[in-house]
Amino acid sequence: MSEVRVNQAHNLPVDQAVEKLKDFEDMVSKYGVKLVWNGHRAELKGTGVSGGVEVGPNNVSVLIKLGLLARAAGVDPSRLEASIRKRLTAAFGG
Repeated sequence: MSEVRVNQAHNLPVDQAVEKLKDFEDMVSKYGVKLVWNGHRAELKGTGVSGGVEVGPNNVSVLIKLGLLARAAGVDPSRLEASIRKRLTAAFGG
């Protein structure tokens, strides 16, 4: 199983930081992955992927675990990481 981890600093109140993740949520939904929110944490659920998002007072952390189905479908962890970084940078700057 491959893992993709991305951290992004922010200087927003946590609730506003969660709202800024809508573009990221839209991106993953195109691939059949849902974010199931419970407060400031979300669980990633989808075929061949799992993981989560945690929004802290100064940081957003994303962890995506790619299972065999995702890798068999051709998901490239490096490209996925770059895409996540791009979206988080666009959302939070920096």
